[in-house]
Order: sequence, then structure tokens, then C-alpha cells
Amino acid sequence: MNTAQLIEKLKQQLKQLEQEVLQHDQAQSAKDLRLLEHLERFEQTLFHQSGGKLYPCIAQLETSLRQLEKQLAAGISPALLQASCERIADRFVALKRAISTTAIDLKAQQQNKNSKKVVYQRKMQQRHTDAGFGWIAAEVMRNSHQLYEELNKHLNWEKKIQFKIEQLQAQLDNCHITEKIAVQNDLLAMHKRLGKCRQAINYIEDRIQLFERPNKHS
Repeated sequence: MNTAQLIEKLKQQLKQLEQEVLQHDQAQSAKDLRLLEHLERFEQTLFHQSGGKLYPCIAQLETSLRQLEKQLAAGISPALLQASCERIADRFVALKRAISTTAIDLKAQQQNKNSKKVVYQRKMQQRHTDAGFGWIAAEVMRNSHQLYEELNKHLNWEKKIQFKIEQLQAQLDNCHITEKIAVQNDLLAMHKRLGKCRQAINYIEDRIQLFERPNKHS
């Protein structure tokens, strides 16, 4: 798919996503909004958003698409254009995941509140490997509390990786042309790490839904 086709596809998806976001926001109760008020559901490199309502993200996506079109018209390099497209795609993925996992986020936030945020005090591991992902697959099925601990751990890893991507992007925008290739390679490597981390997050979220489906009232 070329960049023009990608932009057209993103515009079409945005209209559908806007309706999903409106339905999501209307379904949130006052209690839900209070629980989500201080939860950072997105890294700043994705969305500037606070609270439980997600509609402000739609306007930000519209702005991102307009900026991408301007970049195309300006004839920027393929590498920089690819990075811009990847950032927009990341925003779509993050917003869709936020819609589909609000119930999980609410319960996780309630558990964090009840346990005085013990989960957030655990020291995060420094790497995420395929072997580690296999370990998660064996361990997270033991009980609901452990599932949510594992989810929060990976969400914290995701934030660290996203912060590093933001730093590299800022470096790319300001570095000398002779340094751009090295920075672009580092940026690509971090995007790959982010992808692996998100695979683990999606895996854990799927297991939570499977685990709790027969225990809705427990």
C-alpha cells in the first residue's frame, strides 16, 4: 500500500472510529470517570488526553492526518514519511485498544486503589524477550490478581519504550544529516520493541477476558 492509499484508508477509518468513541464516552458513568480521571491511558507522544472520555483524541487524529498530507506535498524523505505514518497508525491502535479495554482498565484501577498501588511499586524488568513472553503465558493464568499485575507491568514497559521513541524522534528532528541514518535505525529498533510489548499486552488482555467471562459476578 502506498502512502496516498494509506491516508485515504485512515480517513475512512477515522469516521467509523469517531462513532465508536462517541458511543464509548456516552456509556461512561460518573464513577467510571472518577476512576479513570488520573489514569494515563496514552503516552503524550500519542495523545494529549486526560480523564475517561476519549473524544478529544479524534480531533488530534484529524490534525495528524492533515499534517501528514502537508508532509507529502512538501516531498519529505521516505524515511521521515514512514516514521510519520507509523506514528499515526500507532495512534489508531492505541485509541481502538482504549475503547475495547475500558472495562479492564476500570477494574485494574480499582484494584490499584484498593491495594495502594502496590503494582506500580514493583521494579520493572529491563528487557522483554520471547522467552519472557513464554513465561508470562505460563504464569498469568493462575488468578485474576496476577493477570492485572502482569497487565500493569507491561503497560509501564510500554510507556518507557514510548518515551524513548519520543526522545529519538526529537533527536531525529534536530540532528545533523550525517547522523540521521543511525538515529532512524535506533527509532526502528524501538518501534520493534514497542510492537513486541504490545503483543504481550494484547495477549494478557485476551486472557483476562477469557478468565473472567465465567466469573463475572465473583
